[in-house]
Amino acid sequence: MKHIIRFIFVLLLIATGVKAQPGYVPAKENLQNREEFQNMKFGVFIHWGIYSMMANGEWIMNNRNIHYKEYAKLAEGFYPSKFDAGKWVSDVKAAGAKYICITSRHHDGFSMFATKQSPFNIVDATPFKRDVLKELADECHKQGIKLHFYYSLLDWSRTDYCPLGRTGRGVGRTEHGRWDTYHQFMLNQLTELLTNYGEIGAIWFDGQWDQDQNPGFDWRLPEIYAHIHKLQPGCLIINNHHLTPIEGEDAQTFEKDLPGHNTTGFAEEQTVGALPLETCETMNNSWGYNITDLNYKSEKELIHYLVKTAGYNANLLLNVGPRPNGEFPDIAVERYKAMGNWLKQYGETIYGTRGGMVTPRHWGVTTQKGNTLFVHILNLEDRALYLPLNGRKVKSAKVFIDKKPVKYTAVSDGVILSFDKVPDDVDFVVEVELK
Repeated sequence: MKHIIRFIFVLLLIATGVKAQPGYVPAKENLQNREEFQNMKFGVFIHWGIYSMMANGEWIMNNRNIHYKEYAKLAEGFYPSKFDAGKWVSDVKAAGAKYICITSRHHDGFSMFATKQSPFNIVDATPFKRDVLKELADECHKQGIKLHFYYSLLDWSRTDYCPLGRTGRGVGRTEHGRWDTYHQFMLNQLTELLTNYGEIGAIWFDGQWDQDQNPGFDWRLPEIYAHIHKLQPGCLIINNHHLTPIEGEDAQTFEKDLPGHNTTGFAEEQTVGALPLETCETMNNSWGYNITDLNYKSEKELIHYLVKTAGYNANLLLNVGPRPNGEFPDIAVERYKAMGNWLKQYGETIYGTRGGMVTPRHWGVTTQKGNTLFVHILNLEDRALYLPLNGRKVKSAKVFIDKKPVKYTAVSDGVILSFDKVPDDVDFVVEVELK
Protein backbone atom coordinates (compact mmCIF):
# COMPACT_ATOMS: atom_id res chain seq x y z
CA MET A 1 0.00 0.00 0.00
CA LYS A 2 2.86 2.39 0.87
CA HIS A 3 4.46 1.77 -2.53
CA ILE A 4 1.16 2.58 -4.27
CA ILE A 5 0.79 5.83 -2.33
CA ARG A 6 4.40 6.81 -3.15
CA PHE A 7 3.83 6.04 -6.84
CA ILE A 8 0.66 8.19 -6.90
CA PHE A 9 2.55 11.02 -5.16
CA VAL A 10 5.30 10.96 -7.80
CA LEU A 11 2.64 11.05 -10.56
CA LEU A 12 1.08 14.09 -8.91
CA LEU A 13 4.45 15.81 -8.78
CA ILE A 14 4.99 15.19 -12.48
CA ALA A 15 1.45 16.32 -13.33
CA THR A 16 1.77 19.58 -11.39
CA GLY A 17 5.27 20.33 -12.66
CA VAL A 18 6.80 20.15 -9.19
CA LYS A 19 10.36 18.77 -9.22
CA ALA A 20 11.91 16.54 -6.62
CA GLN A 21 14.66 18.11 -4.50
CA PRO A 22 17.70 18.63 -6.75
CA GLY A 23 21.26 17.63 -5.90
CA TYR A 24 24.04 20.05 -5.02
CA VAL A 25 24.07 23.12 -7.24
CA PRO A 26 27.14 25.32 -6.60
CA ALA A 27 26.37 28.96 -5.86
CA LYS A 28 27.59 31.67 -8.23
CA GLU A 29 30.32 32.71 -5.78
CA ASN A 30 31.35 29.07 -5.43
CA LEU A 31 31.89 28.75 -9.18
CA GLN A 32 33.84 32.01 -9.15
CA ASN A 33 36.00 30.72 -6.29
CA ARG A 34 36.63 27.48 -8.18
CA GLU A 35 38.02 29.46 -11.12
CA GLU A 36 40.09 31.66 -8.81
CA PHE A 37 41.39 28.54 -7.08
CA GLN A 38 42.52 27.12 -10.42
CA ASN A 39 44.21 30.40 -11.31
CA MET A 40 46.23 30.58 -8.07
CA LYS A 41 48.22 27.43 -8.87
CA PHE A 42 50.40 27.48 -5.74
CA GLY A 43 49.56 27.26 -2.05
CA VAL A 44 51.37 26.63 1.24
CA PHE A 45 50.19 23.77 3.48
CA ILE A 46 50.92 24.20 7.22
CA HIS A 47 50.84 21.23 9.62
CA TRP A 48 51.18 22.66 13.12
CA GLY A 49 50.00 21.52 16.55
CA ILE A 50 51.21 20.33 19.93
CA TYR A 51 52.77 17.34 18.15
CA SER A 52 55.49 19.74 16.95
CA MET A 53 56.87 19.67 20.51
CA MET A 54 57.75 15.99 20.03
CA ALA A 55 59.57 16.92 16.78
CA ASN A 56 58.71 13.63 15.12
CA GLY A 57 55.78 14.34 12.84
CA GLU A 58 52.05 14.78 13.34
CA TRP A 59 51.29 11.06 13.75
CA ILE A 60 53.49 10.52 16.83
CA MET A 61 50.54 9.96 19.18
CA ASN A 62 49.42 7.03 17.02
CA ASN A 63 52.88 5.80 16.09
CA ARG A 64 54.13 5.68 19.70
CA ASN A 65 50.76 4.59 21.16
CA ILE A 66 50.78 7.50 23.61
CA HIS A 67 47.83 7.44 25.98
CA TYR A 68 45.50 10.27 25.04
CA LYS A 69 45.40 11.66 28.59
CA GLU A 70 49.20 11.78 28.76
CA TYR A 71 49.41 13.26 25.27
CA ALA A 72 47.02 16.04 26.32
CA LYS A 73 49.59 17.23 28.87
CA LEU A 74 51.78 18.45 26.01
CA ALA A 75 49.44 21.42 25.75
CA GLU A 76 50.56 22.64 29.18
CA GLY A 77 54.02 23.40 27.76
CA PHE A 78 53.04 24.67 24.32
CA TYR A 79 54.20 28.28 24.05
CA PRO A 80 55.16 29.30 20.48
CA SER A 81 56.88 32.54 21.48
CA LYS A 82 58.21 33.21 17.96
CA PHE A 83 54.85 32.90 16.20
CA ASP A 84 54.30 35.93 13.98
CA ALA A 85 51.34 35.75 11.62
CA GLY A 86 52.62 38.74 9.65
CA LYS A 87 55.95 37.04 8.98
CA TRP A 88 54.25 33.78 8.01
CA VAL A 89 52.09 35.53 5.42
CA SER A 90 55.04 37.58 4.18
CA ASP A 91 57.07 34.39 3.71
CA VAL A 92 54.16 32.80 1.85
CA LYS A 93 53.89 35.82 -0.46
CA ALA A 94 57.65 35.77 -1.02
CA ALA A 95 57.25 32.15 -2.16
CA GLY A 96 54.80 33.28 -4.81
CA ALA A 97 52.03 31.24 -3.17
CA LYS A 98 48.47 32.57 -3.30
CA TYR A 99 46.80 30.65 -0.48
CA ILE A 100 47.43 28.95 2.85
CA CYS A 101 45.84 25.75 4.15
CA ILE A 102 46.49 25.25 7.87
CA THR A 103 45.51 22.49 10.28
CA SER A 104 42.67 23.75 12.47
CA ARG A 105 42.38 20.33 14.15
CA HIS A 106 44.47 17.29 13.29
CA HIS A 107 43.93 13.62 14.17
CA ASP A 108 45.21 14.13 17.73
CA GLY A 109 42.05 16.15 18.41
CA PHE A 110 43.81 19.35 19.54
CA SER A 111 42.15 22.48 18.15
CA MET A 112 44.45 25.31 17.08
CA PHE A 113 41.71 27.91 17.53
CA ALA A 114 39.41 29.34 20.20
CA THR A 115 36.67 26.75 20.08
CA LYS A 116 33.89 26.61 22.63
CA GLN A 117 33.23 22.94 21.85
CA SER A 118 36.16 21.53 23.84
CA PRO A 119 38.75 22.87 26.31
CA PHE A 120 41.42 20.93 24.38
CA ASN A 121 42.47 23.96 22.36
CA ILE A 122 45.30 26.45 22.09
CA VAL A 123 43.52 29.19 24.06
CA ASP A 124 42.16 27.17 26.99
CA ALA A 125 44.74 24.39 27.34
CA THR A 126 48.05 26.20 26.78
CA PRO A 127 49.89 29.04 28.52
CA PHE A 128 50.05 30.81 25.15
CA LYS A 129 46.34 31.76 25.35
CA ARG A 130 46.28 33.20 21.81
CA ASP A 131 44.06 32.21 18.89
CA VAL A 132 46.72 31.74 16.22
CA LEU A 133 44.13 31.03 13.51
CA LYS A 134 42.43 34.38 14.22
CA GLU A 135 45.75 36.20 13.97
CA LEU A 136 46.58 34.34 10.78
CA ALA A 137 43.13 34.96 9.29
CA ASP A 138 43.38 38.69 9.99
CA GLU A 139 46.82 38.82 8.38
CA CYS A 140 45.72 36.82 5.34
CA HIS A 141 42.75 39.12 4.77
CA LYS A 142 45.06 42.13 5.19
CA GLN A 143 47.73 40.89 2.76
CA GLY A 144 45.40 39.35 0.17
CA ILE A 145 46.15 35.67 0.75
CA LYS A 146 43.30 33.15 0.68
CA LEU A 147 42.93 31.03 3.81
CA HIS A 148 41.83 27.38 3.83
CA PHE A 149 41.27 25.27 6.94
CA TYR A 150 42.37 21.63 7.18
CA TYR A 151 39.91 19.73 9.39
CA SER A 152 40.30 16.14 10.58
CA LEU A 153 37.22 13.94 10.42
CA LEU A 154 38.78 11.45 12.83
CA ASP A 155 39.88 12.06 16.40
CA TRP A 156 42.24 9.98 18.52
CA SER A 157 41.29 11.76 21.76
CA ARG A 158 37.50 11.93 21.87
CA THR A 159 35.66 8.84 23.11
CA ASP A 160 32.60 9.73 21.03
CA TYR A 161 34.60 9.20 17.85
CA CYS A 162 33.29 5.70 17.40
CA PRO A 163 33.46 3.04 16.29
CA LEU A 164 37.25 2.91 16.45
CA GLY A 165 38.85 3.31 13.06
CA ARG A 166 42.00 1.63 11.83
CA THR A 167 44.23 4.25 13.52
CA GLY A 168 44.54 5.40 17.12
CA ARG A 169 43.83 1.97 18.54
CA GLY A 170 46.69 2.06 21.05
CA VAL A 171 46.04 5.42 22.71
CA GLY A 172 43.75 4.20 25.50
CA ARG A 173 40.36 5.26 24.19
CA THR A 174 37.29 3.14 24.82
CA GLU A 175 34.16 3.00 22.69
CA HIS A 176 31.57 4.30 25.10
CA GLY A 177 30.61 7.55 23.38
CA ARG A 178 27.93 8.29 20.80
CA TRP A 179 28.63 9.11 17.18
CA ASP A 180 25.76 11.60 17.14
CA THR A 181 27.51 13.80 19.69
CA TYR A 182 30.78 13.67 17.76
CA HIS A 183 28.98 14.54 14.53
CA GLN A 184 27.34 17.54 16.23
CA PHE A 185 30.72 18.52 17.69
CA MET A 186 32.15 18.69 14.17
CA LEU A 187 29.20 20.72 12.89
CA ASN A 188 29.60 23.16 15.78
CA GLN A 189 33.33 23.56 15.19
CA LEU A 190 32.81 24.10 11.47
CA THR A 191 30.26 26.77 12.36
CA GLU A 192 32.89 28.53 14.45
CA LEU A 193 35.50 28.31 11.71
CA LEU A 194 33.10 29.71 9.13
CA THR A 195 31.63 32.51 11.23
CA ASN A 196 34.52 33.82 13.38
CA TYR A 197 37.38 34.06 10.87
CA GLY A 198 36.00 35.97 7.90
CA GLU A 199 35.78 34.58 4.39
CA ILE A 200 37.34 31.12 4.15
CA GLY A 201 38.46 29.80 0.77
CA ALA A 202 38.04 26.10 1.53
CA ILE A 203 37.51 23.45 4.17
CA TRP A 204 40.04 20.66 3.50
CA PHE A 205 38.91 17.39 5.08
CA ASP A 206 41.14 14.45 5.95
CA GLY A 207 40.61 11.11 7.68
CA GLN A 208 37.60 9.58 5.94
CA TRP A 209 39.81 6.62 5.08
CA ASP A 210 40.03 5.76 8.82
CA GLN A 211 36.69 3.97 8.66
CA ASP A 212 37.37 1.97 5.50
CA GLN A 213 37.42 -1.26 7.55
CA ASN A 214 33.91 -0.59 8.86
CA PRO A 215 31.69 -1.25 5.81
CA GLY A 216 28.50 0.76 5.82
CA PHE A 217 29.84 3.43 8.17
CA ASP A 218 28.04 6.70 7.42
CA TRP A 219 30.02 9.91 7.90
CA ARG A 220 26.83 11.85 7.00
CA LEU A 221 28.91 13.95 4.63
CA PRO A 222 25.93 15.42 2.72
CA GLU A 223 24.76 17.01 5.97
CA ILE A 224 28.26 18.34 6.73
CA TYR A 225 28.70 19.66 3.20
CA ALA A 226 25.27 21.33 3.15
CA HIS A 227 26.05 22.97 6.49
CA ILE A 228 29.27 24.46 5.13
CA HIS A 229 27.65 25.75 1.95
CA LYS A 230 24.81 27.25 3.94
CA LEU A 231 27.23 29.22 6.12
CA GLN A 232 29.53 30.26 3.26
CA PRO A 233 28.19 29.30 -0.19
CA GLY A 234 31.47 30.26 -1.83
CA CYS A 235 33.60 28.08 0.44
CA LEU A 236 35.11 25.17 -1.46
CA ILE A 237 34.95 21.68 -0.01
CA ILE A 238 37.97 19.46 -0.63
CA ASN A 239 38.18 15.96 0.84
CA ASN A 240 41.41 13.98 0.93
CA HIS A 241 39.55 10.66 0.92
CA HIS A 242 41.63 9.14 -1.92
CA LEU A 243 38.41 8.53 -3.86
CA THR A 244 36.73 10.03 -6.89
CA PRO A 245 34.83 13.19 -5.81
CA ILE A 246 31.29 12.84 -4.56
CA GLU A 247 28.38 15.26 -4.75
CA GLY A 248 28.91 18.40 -2.67
CA GLU A 249 32.67 18.62 -3.19
CA ASP A 250 34.15 21.51 -5.13
CA ALA A 251 37.73 20.46 -5.87
CA GLN A 252 39.78 17.25 -5.88
CA THR A 253 43.09 16.74 -4.13
CA PHE A 254 45.76 14.09 -4.66
CA GLU A 255 48.11 13.19 -1.81
CA LYS A 256 51.78 13.13 -2.77
CA ASP A 257 50.98 12.33 -6.40
CA LEU A 258 50.24 14.08 -9.65
CA PRO A 259 46.65 13.64 -10.87
CA GLY A 260 46.18 10.26 -12.48
CA HIS A 261 49.29 8.78 -10.85
CA ASN A 262 49.47 6.26 -8.02
CA THR A 263 53.07 6.00 -6.87
CA THR A 264 52.00 6.05 -3.20
CA GLY A 265 49.19 3.49 -3.37
CA PHE A 266 46.70 6.05 -2.03
CA ALA A 267 44.90 6.49 -5.37
CA GLU A 268 43.88 2.92 -6.13
CA GLU A 269 40.22 3.94 -6.19
CA GLN A 270 40.73 7.56 -7.26
CA THR A 271 40.13 8.71 -10.82
CA VAL A 272 40.62 12.24 -12.10
CA GLY A 273 37.31 14.08 -12.06
CA ALA A 274 36.09 17.28 -13.69
CA LEU A 275 36.54 19.49 -10.61
CA PRO A 276 39.53 21.81 -10.05
CA LEU A 277 42.59 19.76 -9.11
CA GLU A 278 45.26 20.01 -6.44
CA THR A 279 48.32 17.98 -5.44
CA CYS A 280 49.58 18.20 -1.85
CA GLU A 281 53.21 17.33 -1.21
CA THR A 282 55.83 17.62 1.51
CA MET A 283 59.03 19.63 1.16
CA ASN A 284 60.99 16.89 2.93
CA ASN A 285 59.42 13.55 3.98
CA SER A 286 57.29 14.88 6.84
CA TRP A 287 54.09 16.88 7.26
CA GLY A 288 54.50 17.94 10.89
CA TYR A 289 57.84 19.22 12.21
CA ASN A 290 60.47 16.47 12.32
CA ILE A 291 63.81 17.54 13.74
CA THR A 292 65.74 14.67 12.13
CA ASP A 293 64.19 14.91 8.67
CA LEU A 294 66.57 17.11 6.70
CA ASN A 295 65.87 15.31 3.45
CA TYR A 296 64.53 18.42 1.75
CA LYS A 297 63.88 18.36 -1.97
CA SER A 298 66.22 20.59 -3.96
CA GLU A 299 65.14 23.92 -5.42
CA LYS A 300 65.17 22.34 -8.87
CA GLU A 301 63.02 19.40 -7.76
CA LEU A 302 60.44 21.71 -6.18
CA ILE A 303 60.29 24.01 -9.20
CA HIS A 304 59.88 20.99 -11.46
CA TYR A 305 57.07 19.67 -9.27
CA LEU A 306 55.29 23.02 -9.38
CA VAL A 307 55.59 23.11 -13.17
CA LYS A 308 54.44 19.52 -13.54
CA THR A 309 51.34 20.06 -11.40
CA ALA A 310 50.43 23.05 -13.57
CA GLY A 311 50.98 20.89 -16.67
CA TYR A 312 48.59 18.35 -15.16
CA ASN A 313 46.06 21.16 -14.75
CA ALA A 314 46.44 21.20 -10.97
CA ASN A 315 47.61 23.39 -8.09
CA LEU A 316 50.57 22.52 -5.88
CA LEU A 317 49.94 22.70 -2.13
CA LEU A 318 53.45 22.49 -0.69
CA ASN A 319 53.80 21.73 3.01
CA VAL A 320 55.86 23.21 5.82
CA GLY A 321 55.87 21.98 9.44
CA PRO A 322 56.63 24.91 11.78
CA ARG A 323 58.80 24.39 14.83
CA PRO A 324 57.13 24.36 18.26
CA ASN A 325 58.32 27.95 18.77
CA GLY A 326 56.20 29.07 15.81
CA GLU A 327 58.93 29.57 13.21
CA PHE A 328 59.22 27.96 9.79
CA PRO A 329 62.42 25.87 9.50
CA ASP A 330 65.21 27.87 7.86
CA ILE A 331 65.62 25.40 4.99
CA ALA A 332 61.91 25.60 4.22
CA VAL A 333 62.06 29.39 4.05
CA GLU A 334 65.06 29.17 1.70
CA ARG A 335 63.24 26.76 -0.59
CA TYR A 336 60.09 28.88 -0.66
CA LYS A 337 62.13 32.00 -1.50
CA ALA A 338 63.86 30.17 -4.36
CA MET A 339 60.49 29.20 -5.78
CA GLY A 340 59.28 32.76 -5.36
CA ASN A 341 62.29 34.15 -7.21
CA TRP A 342 61.65 31.73 -10.07
CA LEU A 343 57.98 32.69 -10.19
CA LYS A 344 58.89 36.38 -10.40
CA GLN A 345 60.39 35.55 -13.80
CA TYR A 346 58.14 32.75 -14.98
CA GLY A 347 54.88 33.32 -13.11
CA GLU A 348 53.08 34.28 -16.30
CA THR A 349 53.59 30.72 -17.55
CA ILE A 350 52.02 29.26 -14.38
CA TYR A 351 49.44 31.60 -12.81
CA GLY A 352 46.07 31.60 -14.51
CA THR A 353 47.01 28.81 -16.90
CA ARG A 354 45.42 25.46 -17.57
CA GLY A 355 47.07 22.22 -18.62
CA GLY A 356 48.22 22.70 -22.21
CA MET A 357 46.92 20.95 -25.30
CA VAL A 358 50.14 18.94 -25.49
CA THR A 359 49.76 16.43 -22.68
CA PRO A 360 52.65 15.76 -20.23
CA ARG A 361 55.62 13.96 -21.78
CA HIS A 362 58.97 12.59 -20.64
CA TRP A 363 60.63 15.90 -21.54
CA GLY A 364 58.19 18.13 -19.64
CA VAL A 365 54.72 19.67 -19.79
CA THR A 366 52.78 22.49 -21.38
CA THR A 367 50.53 25.14 -19.86
CA GLN A 368 48.18 27.35 -21.80
CA LYS A 369 46.31 30.67 -21.82
CA GLY A 370 44.03 31.04 -24.81
CA ASN A 371 46.14 30.68 -27.95
CA THR A 372 49.42 30.95 -26.04
CA LEU A 373 51.07 27.62 -25.32
CA PHE A 374 53.95 27.60 -22.82
CA VAL A 375 56.27 24.66 -23.46
CA HIS A 376 58.15 23.78 -20.25
CA ILE A 377 61.22 21.76 -21.19
CA LEU A 378 62.52 20.04 -18.07
CA ASN A 379 64.49 17.12 -19.47
CA LEU A 380 65.30 17.10 -23.19
CA GLU A 381 68.22 15.11 -24.59
CA ASP A 382 68.03 16.43 -28.14
CA ARG A 383 68.15 19.79 -29.94
CA ALA A 384 64.74 19.22 -31.47
CA LEU A 385 61.28 18.76 -29.98
CA TYR A 386 58.13 17.57 -31.72
CA LEU A 387 54.83 18.99 -30.50
CA PRO A 388 51.58 17.35 -31.64
CA LEU A 389 49.08 20.17 -32.17
CA ASN A 390 46.01 18.38 -33.53
CA GLY A 391 46.01 20.42 -36.70
CA ARG A 392 46.60 23.81 -35.05
CA LYS A 393 49.08 26.09 -36.83
CA VAL A 394 51.87 28.09 -35.22
CA LYS A 395 52.02 31.86 -35.56
CA SER A 396 55.31 32.34 -33.69
CA ALA A 397 57.71 30.64 -31.28
CA LYS A 398 60.14 32.37 -28.94
CA VAL A 399 62.12 31.81 -25.77
CA PHE A 400 59.90 33.10 -22.99
CA ILE A 401 62.57 34.74 -20.86
CA ASP A 402 64.32 36.86 -23.54
CA LYS A 403 61.84 36.66 -26.45
CA LYS A 404 64.49 35.37 -28.88
CA PRO A 405 62.86 33.56 -31.79
CA VAL A 406 62.89 29.77 -31.85
CA LYS A 407 63.15 27.96 -35.19
CA TYR A 408 60.18 25.78 -35.97
CA THR A 409 59.10 23.57 -38.83
CA ALA A 410 55.52 22.65 -39.53
CA VAL A 411 54.95 18.92 -39.96
CA SER A 412 51.92 16.73 -40.23
CA ASP A 413 49.64 17.41 -37.25
CA GLY A 414 52.24 19.44 -35.38
CA VAL A 415 55.49 21.34 -35.30
CA ILE A 416 59.17 20.66 -34.59
CA LEU A 417 61.06 23.19 -32.46
CA SER A 418 64.81 23.42 -33.14
CA PHE A 419 67.45 24.72 -30.72
CA ASP A 420 71.10 25.71 -31.11
CA LYS A 421 71.97 23.52 -28.13
CA VAL A 422 70.22 21.07 -25.84
CA PRO A 423 68.20 23.15 -23.32
CA ASP A 424 69.74 22.85 -19.88
CA ASP A 425 67.90 25.51 -17.83
CA VAL A 426 65.98 24.44 -14.73
CA ASP A 427 62.94 25.04 -16.91
CA PHE A 428 63.50 26.18 -20.49
CA VAL A 429 60.19 27.76 -21.51
CA VAL A 430 59.19 28.34 -25.11
CA GLU A 431 56.21 30.58 -25.80
CA VAL A 432 54.29 29.29 -28.80
CA GLU A 433 51.56 31.48 -30.25
CA LEU A 434 48.92 29.49 -32.09
CA LYS A 435 46.86 30.80 -34.98
